[in-house]
Parts: sequence; structure tokens; C-alpha cells
Amino acid sequence: MGVKLTKRGEYALRTLIRLGVARKLESPIVSVSRLAESEHIPAKFLENILADLKAGGYVEGVRGKSGGARLICDPDTTKVGELVRFLEGKLAPIGCASETAYEPCTCPDPEHCGLRMIMIDVRNAIANILDRYSLGDVVTVTMRKMERDGLAPTIAPPAKNTARATRRQPPATPRHADPGDGFLVGLITGLGQLKPGN
Repeated sequence: MGVKLTKRGEYALRTLIRLGVARKLESPIVSVSRLAESEHIPAKFLENILADLKAGGYVEGVRGKSGGARLICDPDTTKVGELVRFLEGKLAPIGCASETAYEPCTCPDPEHCGLRMIMIDVRNAIANILDRYSLGDVVTVTMRKMERDGLAPTIAPPAKNTARATRRQPPATPRHADPGDGFLVGLITGLGQLKPGN
């Protein structure tokens, strides 16, 4: 992975969060077509991602008319770092800075390489955040932020335009990442009120 998630990793994590929301709403089984539509993920790609998540023991498929996918891991004990490593491999931006997937580099003196040292710090910073919070923490903060903004947490796709359908318009697509929209800011400002590991 390094610093950037692949599309596969992004889609898989969004799917797990969506399934975590569904579980909290006591509607744990979500159809694959509903997941694909609500998360804007191509259906075939999502099926492949779900197969990988099933193999990893994170979700299961449920057959039948009301079938779909269901989260089977415990979101409160499944750390985000575990999920990212499963989906993407190493967290480090370069192989020689990886703790779990070390790859030697071509540097003539890795022990005294400034680049390697700073990339180890980058890897540590990423790991400290991803290994501190669980999937359950992310689900909780996501739901609280939606409630704060007047959006009901839901597993269904948005309502179609009808005369009777009234819903708040989502905010315009941001042009940049606002530091104030971060997960940790959500915890600090009362969106989450979570303690690490809860």
C-alpha cells in the first residue's frame, strides 16, 4: 500500500464500513446490488472484493431472496490497520521501511539512510492511527457525523426524485481535503467521544 490505498482497498474498506452501519441498524444483511449502488462500486468488482473479504473471514455471503453480504468479524476488535494490511500489504511507503513486509533497497548504507529513517517515521505515524482505532470506531463516528448533518444513517441508496421524497441535499463535492473533516477531529470535537480501543 505505502501511503495510498488502491481502488480495491478503498472500495473494500467502504464496503466494510457500510456493512458495519447496517449491523448497527440491525439490518445486517445487505444485497450486493444495494451495496454496489449505494457505494458507487462496479458490481463485478464488488463481487471480487467480497470474495476476498469472505476468504479473510470478515464477511459472509447469505443466499436466498433476502440474501447478500453480512459482516461476521467483530467490528469493535477488528483494527483498521489489520484490514489495510490484509487488503494492501505493507503500510510503509518504501519496502525497506516496512516492519511486516521488509524488502531490501539499493541504498549502499541502509543503516544510515536518511530517506529510510524518515519513511520509517511515516510508516509509524500511519500505523499508530490505523492500529489504534477499530472498524467499530469508524462506524460510530461515521453515523454520528451523518446524524449531526441531518442525514439519517441508512443502508439503502438515496430515494429517487418523487413529489413526496424530501431529503437534505448532500454537500458539494470538496475540492480538497479539509483537515477539520478528519476522523480524529471528529473524536476530539465530540462526534465520537470514543476512547482508544473502544
